[in-house]
Amino acid sequence: MSSLFKGAATALITPLKDDKIDFEALERLLNMQLNAGINALVINGTTGEPTTMTHAERTAVAKYAIKKVNGRAPVIIGTGSNNTYTAIEYSQEAEQLGADGILIVTPYYNKTTQEGLVVHYKAIADKVGIPIILYNVPSRTGLNMLPETVAKLAGYRNISAIKEASGSITQMMDIVRLCGNEIDLMSGEDGLIYPCFSVGGVAVISVASNIIPEYVVNMAKEYFSGNAAKCLQMQFDMTELVKALFCEVNPIPVKTAAALMGLCTDYMRLPLIKMQKIEQLKTAMRNFGINFKE
Repeated sequence: MSSLFKGAATALITPLKDDKIDFEALERLLNMQLNAGINALVINGTTGEPTTMTHAERTAVAKYAIKKVNGRAPVIIGTGSNNTYTAIEYSQEAEQLGADGILIVTPYYNKTTQEGLVVHYKAIADKVGIPIILYNVPSRTGLNMLPETVAKLAGYRNISAIKEASGSITQMMDIVRLCGNEIDLMSGEDGLIYPCFSVGGVAVISVASNIIPEYVVNMAKEYFSGNAAKCLQMQFDMTELVKALFCEVNPIPVKTAAALMGLCTDYMRLPLIKMQKIEQLKTAMRNFGINFKE
């Protein structure tokens, strides 16, 4: 199975202004990512705040991004839901809009069993023709998709990859061990980019790359060009920044950082609020060498 992308993708924030989508800022963000050589873009993922957006807003953002990127990098749309039929509807719409792939988080709140996950994802895969990236993030969903479950889905129709954000390197290793080249392993955590690559991962879907896209792109380049030691050092060097970007609920810190850099406003819809630990973020950005308005 060919990979949808390798290297670094950004889980893009959705800029808001006066409680509306700020398309001017969105264009600015997209251009920044493309100019940095990002390998793919994820729109309407968790970092994009889709849970507080209307269906029409989600569609508008996806449509705008696909049109502006215009084939310069794969555009992946987040289409997950805890309602299988809604996930199918969102996924079919993304395909019709011209998305290169879709990212589908495991059902949350009502959740399901491990076998339910298999049935859920196969039902979606049966209804769309573009690549599907599974998304496992138990800290948010309350449901961990086990490696054995991933193995049952690997290679099924268009299920091509998994964004793994359980925080477990052992789980990453088990996915590769059980699935081989039937599914691509992608890191869903900026703090585990190097470990993911080292056990067979091919990509990262990053939050940090919203503000340091070239750095994350270069981390992947270094690793896959044979300079693993350089990638590891870069991982160490970004530790303080990564901790600051996740010291409050994502995307509060990264959107605040983008606002400090003049890329967009720091407006977020409730229940997300303005960042409280902003001095920690500013210190980390300053120490990393990121220019921003004090």
